[in-house]
Amino acid sequence: MTCPHAAATAVGTLRAYPFGDHVDLRLDPDYAELRATAPVARVRMPYGGEAWLLTRHADVKKASADPRLSMHAAADRDVPRAAPRALDSVGLMGMPPESHARLRRLVSRAFTARRVAALRPRIAEITHHLIGDLVADGGPADLVARLALPLPTAVICEMLGIPRTDQHIFRSFTEALMSASRYTEEQVAQAAEEYADYLRGYVAQRRAHPEDDLLSALIEARDEDGRLSENELLMLTGGMLVGGHETTANQLAGQVLVLLEDRRRYEHLVTRPDLIPAAVEELLRYVPLWASVGPSRVATEDIEIGGVTIRAGEAVVYSLASANRDETVFDASDDVVLDRDTNPHIAFGQGPHFCLGAPLARTELQCALEALTARLPELRLARPAAELDWHRGMLVRGLVELPVTW
Repeated sequence: MTCPHAAATAVGTLRAYPFGDHVDLRLDPDYAELRATAPVARVRMPYGGEAWLLTRHADVKKASADPRLSMHAAADRDVPRAAPRALDSVGLMGMPPESHARLRRLVSRAFTARRVAALRPRIAEITHHLIGDLVADGGPADLVARLALPLPTAVICEMLGIPRTDQHIFRSFTEALMSASRYTEEQVAQAAEEYADYLRGYVAQRRAHPEDDLLSALIEARDEDGRLSENELLMLTGGMLVGGHETTANQLAGQVLVLLEDRRRYEHLVTRPDLIPAAVEELLRYVPLWASVGPSRVATEDIEIGGVTIRAGEAVVYSLASANRDETVFDASDDVVLDRDTNPHIAFGQGPHFCLGAPLARTELQCALEALTARLPELRLARPAAELDWHRGMLVRGLVELPVTW
């Protein structure tokens, strides 16, 4: 049953979304206001019209796991959304639920906590090698170019068997794919075509000369077991290359910035390295990754969330960053509490679209902070945080560079 007051409040406060052009780590105060007054709010999206915006932790969790709110129903349609491009029905997120689940099962075993734990020594080795080169060259240095980006790139390339020397190819596609307004549709299409050509060529090469890597295993699943099509093989490989480095790189740079902006936080981890796992979880909660909301979902039938009835056919979006600042769930929600005991953040999402790479990202972030605090205890910003440059016109928040010294 619809709550008349909640519905009236939401409709009565219709506002344009996004609320501001925030590209750094700040959250617009409108999120806190909506959590308090209209947690299921009607907003006008930049593309496609009006949608329901969810801002509270409980509502976002519920929506994420409810199959009646469907990304597939939103695919290939001009639905209300934050991104200029509609969700593609042939991409993993826009697929029918049964196809989505089948493909996730194929790759999920490579990203289990047990498999990633076995990779941890190699991830730590790569991390220390990168930091060793950093120290040898001397400061100041750009931590984005020297650690945040090359670490997850090296790891995902090794897992898939892709040469790191080819990273400029998928980096170009990643920047185009993650563009909200920086690139034209023609530029995005051209980058996608070049990326697809590269993937087809490399898959053919690995098919002829298989090795002990994830790509060879996927090719075997395609050729011998018929568990995925050639297009699905290319889509999964390309998606893992993009997703396996871009988000972790931006998150790592953002986490280090938060620690160095108030150096007491960094110093605390230098003296208490045992807190790093908890600190990573807290920083995942605190550091917003997406510039705004993620892909839209469409209600396939009437559903009630937060006392508001969302009608079949209406679009729903939600803010993970806002949910992770929910005052009713997290004490001192706008503060960084590195030793927070209970931390039910949803930085990796929830439900069937929960991030497959979460165990890998956690391990990479932990290894990076462990190595930095151990080897560079005097690490500090080489430029005030307020003067740092951020990428603009992108779907994710990311520093152009993070100048540090020690």
